[in-house]
Amino acid sequence: MKDGFLKAAALSPALRVADCAYNAGQIVSALKDCAARGVKLAVFPELCLTGYTCGDLFFQQALQQAALEGLDVICKASQSMDLVALVGLPVLVNGKLYNCAAAVSRGQLLGLVPKTYLPNYGEFYEKRHFTPGSKEVRTVMVGKWQVPFGTSLLFACRQMPEFVLGVEVCEDLWSALPPSTFHAMAGATVIANLSASDETVGKAEYRRALVANQSARLLCCYLYASAGHGESTQDMVFSGHNLIAENGSMLAEALPFAGGDAETELDCARMLAERARNTSFVPSEEGYQRVYFDLAVTETKLTRWIDPAPFVPGDPKRRAERCELILRMQADGLAKRIEHTHAKTAVIGISGGLDSCLALLVAARAMAQLGRPAADVLAVTMPCFGTTRRTRSNAEILCQELGVSFREVNITNTVRSHFADIGHDGKTPDVTFENSQARVRTLELMDIANYNGGFVVGTGDLSELALGWATYNGDHMSMYGVNAGVPKTLVRHLVRYEADIAQDEALRQVLLDILDTPVSPELLPAKDGEIAQRTEELVGPYELHDFCLYYVLRFGFGPRKIFRLAKAAFAGRPEYPDAVLYKWLRSFYWRFFAQQFKRSCLPDGPKVGSVTLSPRGDWRMPSDASAAAWLAQLEELHIQ
Repeated sequence: MKDGFLKAAALSPALRVADCAYNAGQIVSALKDCAARGVKLAVFPELCLTGYTCGDLFFQQALQQAALEGLDVICKASQSMDLVALVGLPVLVNGKLYNCAAAVSRGQLLGLVPKTYLPNYGEFYEKRHFTPGSKEVRTVMVGKWQVPFGTSLLFACRQMPEFVLGVEVCEDLWSALPPSTFHAMAGATVIANLSASDETVGKAEYRRALVANQSARLLCCYLYASAGHGESTQDMVFSGHNLIAENGSMLAEALPFAGGDAETELDCARMLAERARNTSFVPSEEGYQRVYFDLAVTETKLTRWIDPAPFVPGDPKRRAERCELILRMQADGLAKRIEHTHAKTAVIGISGGLDSCLALLVAARAMAQLGRPAADVLAVTMPCFGTTRRTRSNAEILCQELGVSFREVNITNTVRSHFADIGHDGKTPDVTFENSQARVRTLELMDIANYNGGFVVGTGDLSELALGWATYNGDHMSMYGVNAGVPKTLVRHLVRYEADIAQDEALRQVLLDILDTPVSPELLPAKDGEIAQRTEELVGPYELHDFCLYYVLRFGFGPRKIFRLAKAAFAGRPEYPDAVLYKWLRSFYWRFFAQQFKRSCLPDGPKVGSVTLSPRGDWRMPSDASAAAWLAQLEELHIQ
C-alpha cells in the first residue's frame, strides 16, 4: 500500500448453481488465499453466491435466505483478513429484488450497490427478476444488517486516500453511460465490475477493449471479474475471463476458459497524478456517499511489469510503427518550417554521432516530402581537438549515402585564436576549453546558414535537455530543434529503424557503425585516435536518466517512489545495485533543477511523445527553483 500501490485480484471460483453454502465456502477459501498473498482488494463475479443462471429460482425465498446466510459466512470469515471483498448476490429490498454487489471488510458489510442497467435482450432476461438500482443512497435493513444501499456509493480507505472504490455490475459497463463514469468523477480511483458475461465468438476481444478503454477514459484502475466454471450451460457458457486494466493498459488477464485469476498491483497514486494534470477531468461528488474502511499499511511487493525503457515499445512490430510515426512527425515539423521561412537550405552540424545522424535523416525526409533534392540539406563537419577518424569518416559516408551537400570546416585555428582573445592557455581541459569549441561550432553554423539563405537545424535530444548536457548558446541553440522531444533511448532505436529499412547496404552499415560508437561530445583530445570523453561515464547511463525523466515529468512521482520503481525495473542487472541507482537518481535531480535556465529559452521543436520540456508547451519551471525537498527525500532512503 505504500507509494500508492494496491494488490488486487479478480477471481472466478468454481460454483454450483443455487448452492449458496458451497459457493460461500469457495469464496471464503479464495479469500484466505488472497489474504495470504497480500491481496487487499478481491472482486468476485456477479451473483456469485447463488450463481447467475438460477432463472426463476431467484424468486424463491429459500434461495434469497441462503444467499444472505452465505454472505454472513463470508463476513465472519473476513474478520481476520486485511482486505476488502466484493461479492454478488440477489437482495430483496422493500419487496423488490435487486442484483447487488456487497462490499465486505473485516467482518463488516460496508454497503450494497445494485445493478443499474438490466439486459433484457438476446439470451438475457434480467428484468424478469430484478429491479434497476437507484442513484439515491438510502439506509436499508437486509437480514441482520442496516447498510447504505444505492449506486452512488464509494468505499474509501482511511489509511490510503488514493484508494477509493466504485462498483458497477456487468451490463453497467456495456451501456452508453456507465455508472463508473460518475463514480470516477466523484473520486473513485478503482472501479470494480462484478460480471456474468457469457462467452460467444469475438466477445472476448470486445470485452478486453471495453475494459481497457474505460480505464483510459476515466483515468482509473478497472477490475472485471466474470463468471466461470459452474454456471449452468443449459443455454450459455461462461469462461471466467478476468481482466485488470490501468489507464488503458492491460496489467493482468485470466484468458477465457483458462480457469485462472487476474492478480496484480494497482498504482492508485498514478491515477491521481493523471487526474491532477488533466483539466478535462472535472470532479463532481454530488449525490455520492462515502463509506470508510480500514486496512493495515504494508509494503506491497511489486510483481507487475515495470518497463525499464518506458519510452521504447518492447514489441518489435509496435516499435517499428512508433519509429516510423516519430520520424514522420519530425520531418513534417521541419518541412513546415522550411516552407514558412522559404529557406534555401537546412544546415546541420554533423559529428558522426547519434543525435546529428538522426537530425540529418529527418532533414533528408523533410526535403523529400517537399519534393526537393537531398542536396538542399547542407551538412557541416567541424573537426577540432577531440574529433576521431571514425566519427569524421562516418559523417562523410553518411552524407554521401543520403545525397546531402557536405562541407568541412576545421575550427582548430579559430578556437585557438579565441583562446588567445580570452587569455586561456589552450591546454587546460576545463569547461572553457570544451564550451569554446561548442560555441565556435554554433557560430560557424549560424553564419553559414545566413550566407546560404538557410537556417540551422538543432540536434540536441530530450535527455540532454533534461540533464543540461549542452553548452549554453552553443549546441543548445538552433533555429529549429527536430530532436527536442526525443529521449536518448529512443534516438538509438530511430536510427536502428532507419538502418533496418535502408535499401542501400553502405547506408545500412554506416548507420550500424554510428550506433556502435560511444556517445561523446568529442571536446577533449582523443587518446591514441580513440574517443577519450564518454558521456555516460560523466553524466550516467541514459537508460536510467530516461527512466527517471519519464516518471518525473509524466506523473510527478517523488524520488522515493521512482527509486522503488527503478529497483523493480532493473532487477537482475548486476551493473545496477542500489548504490548505483541512487547515485544517478540523485545526479538527475541535481542537474534537472540546476539546468532549467537552458530549457527556459529553447528553440522551437516538435513534441512527439507524452513528455517534453518546451517552455512554451508542457514544462514551465522557474530557473531558480530549489531541489531541496527532492534531495531531502532521497536522503531518507539512507543508501550508501
